[in-house]
Amino acid sequence: LKLQFLYFIGSDKKQLQTKLKMKTFAFLIVLFAMLHCVAAGKSATASHILVASEDDCLKIKGEIESGASFAEKAKEHSTCPSGKSGGSLGNFGQGQMVPAFDQVIFSPETTMGKVYGPVKTQFGYHLILVEKRSGVNGEESA
Repeated sequence: LKLQFLYFIGSDKKQLQTKLKMKTFAFLIVLFAMLHCVAAGKSATASHILVASEDDCLKIKGEIESGASFAEKAKEHSTCPSGKSGGSLGNFGQGQMVPAFDQVIFSPETTMGKVYGPVKTQFGYHLILVEKRSGVNGEESA
């Protein structure tokens, strides 16, 4: 029955698991955005691009560094639902995203407007662009 189901929907187990992970990630983003609580006074506005492989991530990063629009590349390549809106994750507080995101976004060494990544999470490989941030090293916003 399991094999018939997989054949019927035209997918394999790995593809189903990937789709489930993507939907879970999108759900978490929406949930955290709805909560919109700011942990320890730190908040940020950021965008990301999610892809399946590190090679794809590096290729897209190179295109952005060569002048391509981050938002357009997110619309073109991101497998996250946020890709439709240019990868925008909106405003969120520290602790609302997966730890790998927090490490990049709230690091004092992170520069606004610079593309970071590949950042590996359980969902795939991400490029991250921090647009605004407050509460890090006395920043009010950037």
